Amino acid sequence: MNAARLLLVLSLLDPVVQLDHAVRDAVQHARRPASERVMRVVSDAGRPALVFAGLAAIAFVDEASGLVTARAALVALVPTNLAVEIMKYSVNRVRPDGDTRRRNSSFPSGHAANAMALAWMLSRRWPRARWALFGYAAVVSFSRMYLDRHFLSDVVVAGLLGIGCSMLVVRVWPALDPARDRDRAIAVAPEG
Repeated sequence: MNAARLLLVLSLLDPVVQLDHAVRDAVQHARRPASERVMRVVSDAGRPALVFAGLAAIAFVDEASGLVTARAALVALVPTNLAVEIMKYSVNRVRPDGDTRRRNSSFPSGHAANAMALAWMLSRRWPRARWALFGYAAVVSFSRMYLDRHFLSDVVVAGLLGIGCSMLVVRVWPALDPARDRDRAIAVAPEG
């Protein structure tokens, strides 16, 4: 990349960086002791062990299509996390709190990507819960900014990445689409 192209890219990114820092300053200024524990609990809900436990519960409890839904969600998390890790390593953005480890860089947020991927996939099975699912994913994303681990652009791009990967999974493997399985289960359900 020549110097002129690099300068063009940097000039286009400058407004995003300025917005990131303005939002970070506002969020950090608004932090309150009463919210710390809640935000940590919300953020910790994105840990892999809890995600797997939640998906196992869905597979066990929802006899109609829980297994298909849990499987689809797990499959969607694979490309989501591969993309996140590749981007983290490639971009190597320092976290707002100063953490400089390349493998743990700020851009994009794995928590936000996974939360939005799961929200999209689970909303395919339970469309009436769509607002609650995406609302919770938004709170998870916000918690990462609140805890000073990510910038706004980290979570926005990650959310779009997670949704995009989930959409790709059901496009490439239509049999994994929880909506398709949900519709099939409704069609064969006995009338009561």
